Amino acid sequence: MPLHPQAEAMRAQRAAAGTPPLYTRTLAEARAADLADIRAAAGNPEPVGSVEELTVDGPGGPLPLRVYRPEVDAQLPVLLYLFGGGWTLGSPDTSDAICRRLTNAVGCVTVSVGYRLAPEHPFPAAVHDVIAAAEWIAAHAAELGADAERIAVAGDSAGGNLAAALTLAARERGGPAIRHQLLVYPNTDHAADTPSAREHDDPLLFNRRSVAWYWGHYLADPADGANPLASPLRAPSLAGLPPATVITAEYDPLRDEGEAYAEALRAAGVPVELRRYEGMPHGFFAMAGVLDDGSDAQHYAADRLREALR
Repeated sequence: MPLHPQAEAMRAQRAAAGTPPLYTRTLAEARAADLADIRAAAGNPEPVGSVEELTVDGPGGPLPLRVYRPEVDAQLPVLLYLFGGGWTLGSPDTSDAICRRLTNAVGCVTVSVGYRLAPEHPFPAAVHDVIAAAEWIAAHAAELGADAERIAVAGDSAGGNLAAALTLAARERGGPAIRHQLLVYPNTDHAADTPSAREHDDPLLFNRRSVAWYWGHYLADPADGANPLASPLRAPSLAGLPPATVITAEYDPLRDEGEAYAEALRAAGVPVELRRYEGMPHGFFAMAGVLDDGSDAQHYAADRLREALR
């Protein structure tokens, strides 16, 4: 179908403003612009019971965590949320509105981790950080008012890639146990040469040049792209991974590799529910303030997580 009218209006605004693609800017400019754009499109952040900033020991030094709690006095499930930004942009502020909405809608403690960014810290630094965060959550769940037996992981874009990598690592390491994985338009293969990767080249939307720019920062050596922790679709086996929810967008160069990962999980015996949002561009999940389908997708994600974490 054509680009959704709401998304087309957003695109037209960028065209009228002469907004340059992030991949044409310096890192500092791109990081600032990315956060400003997300905040402008995310909608009003919902109030939650509390928000706490923590710092724990990470593999590369202090690792920041942001902990969201709903206004519920009970032992709750816990969601580890990993922000997007091509492993190059972003921070817990990037996913703040998403984390607040999921905290309330799922009824869970949500933990967002400030993993290290590339190119300053290339692969596998971010993977090591999210593994450390998951292990810390499992070991300290009681301190968080959470249930270590009910942990889910979620992320959008590069955060979805890291969530998938985390489940692979946790399977190989024997824990922590993860009940569910929510992957929102995830990168799954460094060398993906799919129809969606080839056809989406609009400079006013996330496009194949964006994808190449991010991978170029993340991988110090392109050969690292063959590692399943960078390209989960390349894992020899996906058997035994947590049940998954995969969300994709029609106008997204990552669409086909996200859907291929969902099908590979299903073929490996992993329960999967895949939902594609027609007419939507990459990034729509974080744009609930301006795109109705972004809000719908967040509610759908919350429903799936709430059911999985009962």
